[in-house]
Amino acid sequence: MDILRLSEDLQNKISAGEVVERPSSVVKELLENSLDAGAKQIDIVIEQGGNQLIQVRDNGIGIKKVQLPNALKRFHTSKLSNLNDLFAIDTLGFRGEALASIASVAQVSIISNVEGFEGSEINVIDGNLSDIIPAPKIDGTQITIRDLFYNTPARKKFLKTPRTEARKIIETVKRFGLSCPDLGISLVADGKKIIDLIPETLEDRIGSLFDNTYPKNLIPIMISKADFTFSGYIGNLNLIRKRFGEQYIFLNGRYIKDRLLNSGVYSSYQSLVKRGEYPFFVVNIQMPFDQVDVNVHPMKTEVRFKDEWRVYHVLKSGVSYALTEILNTIPNFQRISSDSDSFFQTSNRQSTIEFQSNYKDNKNFYSNLEKIDRAKIYASNITSVENEENNFNIEKLWQVHNKYIVSEINSGLVVIDQHVAHERVLYEESLQAFESKVMSSQTLLFPEEIEFSKDEYDILLEIFPYLKKIGFKIIETDESKLIVEATPSDISWGDEKKIIKEIIDEFISTRKKYSSYKEALAASFACKAAVKAGDQMTKEELAMLVNRLFATEHPYYCPHGRPIIMQLSLEELDKRFERI
Repeated sequence: MDILRLSEDLQNKISAGEVVERPSSVVKELLENSLDAGAKQIDIVIEQGGNQLIQVRDNGIGIKKVQLPNALKRFHTSKLSNLNDLFAIDTLGFRGEALASIASVAQVSIISNVEGFEGSEINVIDGNLSDIIPAPKIDGTQITIRDLFYNTPARKKFLKTPRTEARKIIETVKRFGLSCPDLGISLVADGKKIIDLIPETLEDRIGSLFDNTYPKNLIPIMISKADFTFSGYIGNLNLIRKRFGEQYIFLNGRYIKDRLLNSGVYSSYQSLVKRGEYPFFVVNIQMPFDQVDVNVHPMKTEVRFKDEWRVYHVLKSGVSYALTEILNTIPNFQRISSDSDSFFQTSNRQSTIEFQSNYKDNKNFYSNLEKIDRAKIYASNITSVENEENNFNIEKLWQVHNKYIVSEINSGLVVIDQHVAHERVLYEESLQAFESKVMSSQTLLFPEEIEFSKDEYDILLEIFPYLKKIGFKIIETDESKLIVEATPSDISWGDEKKIIKEIIDEFISTRKKYSSYKEALAASFACKAAVKAGDQMTKEELAMLVNRLFATEHPYYCPHGRPIIMQLSLEELDKRFERI
């Protein structure tokens, strides 16, 4: 087989695969170019999740008319001139590949002018560079991308739905908004304004991008060590979430992904949060450019520090110091070991959720399957409970420590975990409601208005029809608010806001662990709406829960694989007391 040189067109398409992964990658590259051009206002327009249209307009310094063709050629850049520049990069872009790569897989138009000159336009249509033509003066640059991946159908096929791709673009814009709070930035998707930010402080920017309750729950951090500076905000315990995603680290203005630095922040919260919970933080790191290599991957989100452990320890110590304010406000606070399931120890445990259904990564999915298998084996050994379910008598049901239900049966005793029992009931009833009968509701005396962050609201729109099926009656008001008029009958009054937000968090965290969208939502609702360990129940409520449990298809294990029922036979009791 002969070894042949790749054509320039094929080289460009392969390069585009590294730089242009999806529409959000295009937005990222264009925003970096705008910021490098000194823009103070950037306006973005997308259609169909960026598949059909991406347009980015800025008020930066612009591109000279004679330089427009070079902007679309590979390895042409204004950021580098020699090898030494590569080790002191102070711009977000530098490779000279972005626009050329984009132009190889999309139709591209650039309109630009520098101050004092008329506007000019250049286009790339089907890979062919047009002549430069006059254009309106816009005092900056406007780049329009159409029909992304029109000539690479295999790449286009692997894109997600327009809604999902739009969400990824929103997250990309959000990152730039956090890294540059003094930047005005807007995003319009399919004619609807999603983001509209004015220059503001980082604290106010966090409130604008999430919701207005965030700023009052922020703790500032400012750490200076020699040539390193760490600044930003970490969240207090009110901003702890059961999903990953509100953690941001920026290095010299560039968003980065670094597990070691993330773990430095997490370990500082270790004594304050439970396993599977995540703190909020926005951390900006400033350091000399020669102390870090950003030329690791074309996406530039992975970096290599000259001394990463030094960076880790400085960040961890700074966050830990900031958190002492929280530790000092917790009465009788005691640190507990990292291998414990709960990092909180207080005298009042009534509201503690005993079971966390969040899993940190996909590998735990297989562990979850193993739990279910073990629970099934365990259930198969309980032979007499189902046969004796009619023997459950309201007078023979007791609640122990507001956590377990104990009942006397002919063959001994049965112990039921009230939380996972109710969870199983709600899980199966939810799945049934999705297909046919709507679950019962309770009308609120006073409708509850709930405000959501933009991310939460976007997820809410996806699950909105299903929430109605399980008993919520909700009215949409504007882009980020809902009015709840009724809730499922199993939810305690006053918990509607908390439950809905927890359902969203749980759904985001666990939906990849389930075989279907509906199963993920049913499990999320069941976990958050079920009675908790610490909730006191009446005799009638105990009896009703037991009856509903044995009406399910799988009464012996919860949706996550935990056993629900433990049987203690009379024979075993006799042996323990040495009667036999």
